[in-house]
Amino acid sequence: MKRKLTAAIGIAGMMVSIAACGGEGGGGSDKGADAKELTVWLTVDAQNNWPELVKAADAAVKKKHPGVKINHEYYGWPDKNAKLDAVLATDKAPDVVEMGNTEMLGYMVKGAFAPLDQAKFDNSDAWLDGLKASVTYEDKTYGVPYYAGGRVANWRKDVAASVGVKSAPTTYKELTAALDKIQKKQGDKYNAWYQPTRDWYAAMSFVYDAGGAIATESGGQWKASLSSPESLKGLTEFKNVVDKYMHGDKTKDESDRYIVYGQGKSAMIFAAAWEGATAEDPKNDKSGKLKGNLENFVMPGPSGKNMPVFLGGSDLAVPVKSDAQALATEWINALTGSSGQKSLMAKGNLPNNKTDLATLKNDPKTAVPATAAESNWFVPMAPGWGQVEKAQILQTMLQSIGTGKKSVEAAAKDADAAIDKVINTK
Repeated sequence: MKRKLTAAIGIAGMMVSIAACGGEGGGGSDKGADAKELTVWLTVDAQNNWPELVKAADAAVKKKHPGVKINHEYYGWPDKNAKLDAVLATDKAPDVVEMGNTEMLGYMVKGAFAPLDQAKFDNSDAWLDGLKASVTYEDKTYGVPYYAGGRVANWRKDVAASVGVKSAPTTYKELTAALDKIQKKQGDKYNAWYQPTRDWYAAMSFVYDAGGAIATESGGQWKASLSSPESLKGLTEFKNVVDKYMHGDKTKDESDRYIVYGQGKSAMIFAAAWEGATAEDPKNDKSGKLKGNLENFVMPGPSGKNMPVFLGGSDLAVPVKSDAQALATEWINALTGSSGQKSLMAKGNLPNNKTDLATLKNDPKTAVPATAAESNWFVPMAPGWGQVEKAQILQTMLQSIGTGKKSVEAAAKDADAAIDKVINTK
């Protein structure tokens, strides 16, 4: 997906009663079962890329509820949350709203969304672990995974072939051996692996691969764990990658990675699945050498297993102030259920569940992103996680490590201290 997912922030002033969603009602009840009107907020992704799926969901609900009126409003990602925050403070909340999956947590903590009965949604018992985590808070379900996008490795076959490597690596040892050859041949101004230092999605994949975690929960309290031996092992390997293969600006993030890749001075990226294809688009392929020479492959981890990847995506939620929660539940299932997932997969998205993901693994065209998505992680579902992201604590730590300003141990210790100050704060 071509959008950067960030945690929900800035909703402290939202006038929502947490007590209003404290029970087992909401989308799991009959509230709004006789509603005659439904308002659905989606992003422009649905409007531009799968309007027929939205129409099909409307038709399914209207068939069951003749005469019901369904209103749609579409928003761009940059301005959606500001509009949502404003309307949630009134009595005119939408009945269904699309959220980026890392945006969900702040709203769940504040009590903005109604709890839902997971059993009412197709394939809910097989939701991908990382996606399920994004809609779960304090053991209750507050949303439904809609679709996802994962991360894969992408490299230039022509550059690999120039050092005698004819096929994509399947182990981390094979990968680093190939990159060592590429780096030696291309010289120290070339990025055998263009890995932006501040890319915490990639760095945390190394942490989770090593058995570490950003933070862990015990007895209802979260504590940062980047200083654990396992996390330090992952961070150290991430530093090794940056030191050996990344010879660009060590203060950059991943926002323009596909553009840099298109300049032709890098052999590999570990990135969102769409980035390779976007880099070889003629308007980005400034070298003129990427088209037909790029190959996605499942990123192997130093652990010997596939690298666990962050799954970005969208969820659908029902605001607690909705007067049509039961109808909203039906509409969400019509959009995200079995037939909807097939439509979304046909558009190049990953499904929300393991059953459909298995079908993608059997297709050579989709096997790589589907296989990569099987091993996944998600951010700590702690009440103060939004503050951690807002403060860019992980990015600051990684930049300190990548530039050599601090040792891995010192940077991780400082990051843990900063995280612990806010992670349990609602």
